Amino acid sequence: MEVLGQRLGLSRGVILALSWTIVLFLVMPIFVVFPISVTDKRFLAMPEAGVSMQHFLKLAGSADWLGSIWNSFYIAALTTILCVVAGTLCAVGCWRLTSRLSEGVRSLMLLPIVIPSIVYSLGIYRMFVDLSLIDSALGVILAHTVTGIPYVVITVSASLANFDPRLEQAARNLGASQWQTVTKVIVPNIMPGVLSGGIFAFIHSWDETVIVLFIAGRTVYTLPRRMWADINENLDPIIAAVAVVLIFVTLALLACELLLRARRARIS
Repeated sequence: MEVLGQRLGLSRGVILALSWTIVLFLVMPIFVVFPISVTDKRFLAMPEAGVSMQHFLKLAGSADWLGSIWNSFYIAALTTILCVVAGTLCAVGCWRLTSRLSEGVRSLMLLPIVIPSIVYSLGIYRMFVDLSLIDSALGVILAHTVTGIPYVVITVSASLANFDPRLEQAARNLGASQWQTVTKVIVPNIMPGVLSGGIFAFIHSWDETVIVLFIAGRTVYTLPRRMWADINENLDPIIAAVAVVLIFVTLALLACELLLRARRARIS
């Protein structure tokens, strides 16, 4: 932004003002959620008579909402495990090959996050109909795994770029098998990238809505799907309370990722 401003002949003060304006424009909708979550009204509105925690209490006592939170958590947790294992192995394999084939595989792995979600959802829905995976937690987990693996591949590949291949050669020369080299030498040295990819995969599954709307029927209700259904039915302010919970969970995970990134920078 500063380089662009210098080219346009703008002063530092103008550049800072434009930067903060863009930042506020991006985060303002998030800030609006907080006062709505403590409104004293029975619909989505700013508080008038005073602040009320009734919607958070309603959330804490709702079996439907708590069940949806639990569904989102265990689906995201299982998805993260599958993404970390598959994504790490894919990134390590592509790193070892270092050929046009590996670049092609890495590019293909990015397709699920490049293609619009609605397009991918249509395709996965048709395929899962034949596999009898519609309206099942397993179907959601598998779909989220495919779209979550690219995040792990990206972060692990970035860590492998800073990995010293001489460590692998030394391990093999000392008699370590291929599996021992991967699990005891390569993976421990790229663990910050693995954990960062896992965090992004968890956030992706935790927040994902479009795929769930296609695959999950009346049995599997994740938190975003419950929010979508509630928005279409009654616009209860409990949605804002749930949104606040989602925001804090996401911010906590992003803070963990920033700490891992700082640790990775110190190691490199």
